[in-house]
Amino acid sequence: MTKLLASLAAFTALTAAASAADLPRRAPPPPIFTPVPVFTWTGAYFGINAGYAFDASSRSNSSVFGVPAPYAAVGTTATFRDRSQDGFSGGAQVGYNYQFTPGSGVVVGIEADAQYLDFGRNRNNAFINGAVAPGYYVTDPRGLSSLDYFGTVRGRLGYAFDRTLVYGTGGFAYG
Repeated sequence: MTKLLASLAAFTALTAAASAADLPRRAPPPPIFTPVPVFTWTGAYFGINAGYAFDASSRSNSSVFGVPAPYAAVGTTATFRDRSQDGFSGGAQVGYNYQFTPGSGVVVGIEADAQYLDFGRNRNNAFINGAVAPGYYVTDPRGLSSLDYFGTVRGRLGYAFDRTLVYGTGGFAYG
């Protein structure tokens, strides 16, 4: 029995010494490097817009034109009023910017947009005093002045100061 107690005591002493070496360290973990994010203008974008367009001129007169024979009965006149040139406007734009070596500041880009415009659509409405020959339509002899759509395609060259971009743009417009 004494041998058993002696071996148990020896075994316990050896186990305690071995587990002491495996205790966790209480030292703080090493610091983790976190890079500072650099803002860049590189990337694609798109958007939509809506608004109201109007003509700021002050035209309030109307024009009366005689409709010649054989397009109408003798003495037929058409009265056209200068209606306001205003209406809904809405559209979309899409573009892409590229900033050379983020932080350098030089930015190039391209952008295109297309807009719907309900501008002056009712200008050609006329009041007819008389009879127009069948199959004919009376239009304003001053011309139509409605615009249904317009858009632009343009390039961009600029310089960025962090989150501020100063740029020039040029291209073409259509309508």
